Amino acid sequence: MVTHFTRRTFLGATLAATATVALASCTTGPGARAGVDRILSTDPLVAQYEARRAANGATVTQNLTIGAFDALVAGTALTTWGYNGTLNGPLIRAKTGDLLNVPVTNTLAEPTSIHWHGLALRNDADGVPGVTQKAIAPGSDYGYQFLLNQPGTYWYHSHVDMQRERALSGALIIDDPNEPMAYDQEWVILLDDWLDGLPGTPDDALNSLAEGSGMSGMDSGMRGMGSRFTSPYLGGDAGDVPFPAHLFNGQAPQTAEVFDSRPGNRIRLRIINAAGDTAYRVGIPGQKITLTHTDGFPVQHQDVDAVVLGMGERIDALITVVDGYTPVLAFPEGKDGSAYGLIRTGSGTPPPPDQMPSTLTGDVTDGGQLRADESVRLPSRTPTRRHEMRLTGGMHSYDWSINGRTFNMDDPYAGAFDTSLNERVQITMTNDTMMWHPMHLHGHTFQVAGNKARKDTVIIRPGKTVTVEFDADNPGQWLAHCHNAYHAARGMIGLVSYVR
Repeated sequence: MVTHFTRRTFLGATLAATATVALASCTTGPGARAGVDRILSTDPLVAQYEARRAANGATVTQNLTIGAFDALVAGTALTTWGYNGTLNGPLIRAKTGDLLNVPVTNTLAEPTSIHWHGLALRNDADGVPGVTQKAIAPGSDYGYQFLLNQPGTYWYHSHVDMQRERALSGALIIDDPNEPMAYDQEWVILLDDWLDGLPGTPDDALNSLAEGSGMSGMDSGMRGMGSRFTSPYLGGDAGDVPFPAHLFNGQAPQTAEVFDSRPGNRIRLRIINAAGDTAYRVGIPGQKITLTHTDGFPVQHQDVDAVVLGMGERIDALITVVDGYTPVLAFPEGKDGSAYGLIRTGSGTPPPPDQMPSTLTGDVTDGGQLRADESVRLPSRTPTRRHEMRLTGGMHSYDWSINGRTFNMDDPYAGAFDTSLNERVQITMTNDTMMWHPMHLHGHTFQVAGNKARKDTVIIRPGKTVTVEFDADNPGQWLAHCHNAYHAARGMIGLVSYVR
């Protein structure tokens, strides 16, 4: 019998079969290297590779308390779960070479974890219960400590069941001490689709999808679960779940966030799609944006009218501010609704939500279509290991899988994609389903074939194939999965495994 990726199996797994062990609670030491030495994994190779990362001697500490809190979302008072009682977790900011120290307290009534999305970090800090750590038990403390070796726009979120579909996510920005790009201001933007408490929960939505019963147990305005949302850009079906709200830094359009600037200022937008089932099309009406990075890595600059971000993807863009109010729009691709924020220069009046444009057209692209900057292209090398990853399953029984295998947390190594240390690995991902999938690899960045972007999350459209390559230079056990929260919860997960 197939066991799905559910709370029962995911939280019940232990580390008995894993090649690395969980960290103990961590404390800030006198310097980054000393802190790392105290928490080295019992797997000597993971420890050895962490010790190779450059350290500047500085430690950045951010305490996180995970728990329930009261919030106002799109005008509705509700209770949800988050970090430090906020809809967006605290912005964590550090530099390359810093040691990140995050003491965590779990006040939820169930176990949890934190995954550091996009980082090539030590394996036992990756935050996947049953694979890289034991889940953080209710009422207990835990510590994450790891070195930061790549600048860019990243984020963190729970990696347990549907917890990320509440407010358990936040931005992580790693600054480059030698930043080559010039700009006057920076705006970090976290986009999210929201249904928790409006009404029902993400677990209710998942159960309705799995049962094929629609939203009959929830508000009539939310019925239609599993109905088709269409996006020609994404190749057909845009998503599975209708969301009553889309948030831009935790705010619905009625209370849009306002960012103060001056005419002529150059602003770096760091855009993160933290949604569970929604791609966003982002742009400024009547104004080009210049794309500069995807998933933390620089690309050849490209001026576009809009950019589409799949779940888990990040895009950095430059804009030049004009006088008055400038809306930064985020439309849920193929779905109803919108989210936006406003740049204010001190003159004019803000446009009301009902006077905003309803579409963004023209030159539209996504991170997987961009070309890597020459400074971050992988060196030319013939792959020494090749894997085929077919994305399988479908809406009928709402079972999602890789190579026909639904991930089983009771045996996470079944069907693992094995490799060996320091190999060049090529993965050919073919989408055999009728739905697009944003595929994410933990602990590495890959390069999309054809000198395209360095990324950790890439869109695979229905019936299409995307080939990526990466170097197996970070030993451990690493998930590769669809970053649609509902697809991952129903089994579209694999494991890339190597230690020796």
